[in-house]
Amino acid sequence: MVEKKKERLNKYLAACGICSRRDADKMIEEGRITVNGSVAVVGNMVSDTDTIAVNGKTVSGKNKKVVLAYYKQVGITCTERDKYAEKKISDQLKFPVRLTYAGRLDKDSEGLLIMTNDGALIDAMMRGANRHEKEYVVKVDKELTQDFLESMAGGVYLKELDITTRPCKITMVGKYTFNIVLTQGVNRQIRRMSKTLGYEVKEIKRTRVMNIMLANLKPGEYRIIQGEELQKLYKDCNIRYK
Repeated sequence: MVEKKKERLNKYLAACGICSRRDADKMIEEGRITVNGSVAVVGNMVSDTDTIAVNGKTVSGKNKKVVLAYYKQVGITCTERDKYAEKKISDQLKFPVRLTYAGRLDKDSEGLLIMTNDGALIDAMMRGANRHEKEYVVKVDKELTQDFLESMAGGVYLKELDITTRPCKITMVGKYTFNIVLTQGVNRQIRRMSKTLGYEVKEIKRTRVMNIMLANLKPGEYRIIQGEELQKLYKDCNIRYK
């Protein structure tokens, strides 16, 4: 009998689309995962022949890789576990396979979310050191100035986080609207940057993540990413698509 190839438990759970490797390690440390009825430990090696359960629910095994472009609406929270969230992304997107977002959007923002069950892809897309581009259209409360645009482009010091944002690309679209391309994932970054420079953000729409465009999607709609578009996404993440 040929023995099934084993892999680290955190990698296996990520491949099943349960969570990222980092989150898997955290759940293992919290004793929330079992392997063949025994509480798992970090470093466990497993295969499809093992019975793995998360919070008492058996993992069904590796799914075929699915990647969606989804238009998140304003008012929906990127969370799966926050019981106080009025509208959770997990309740809004109805899909046969459990999917997780690769990079969140705050509740008051709208636009493109990449949803997938490929934990390795999520890890690669969310790793700040990879400097993957994310593009937004932003509307603020007063007329834009050249000083504002240059300050945003050069990087803004955020006192509350004690960091200076990376230089970014920014283009004026209208009196109150600009387009911005970021390569890092600071929480509420555009809102924080604008506020530091005396502006209040009224609307944010994400229109692109790496090579994936929001395109003609309407709020609440999704499309399956496939073909050359999907291959390029994996290639740019330095992951082999299987």
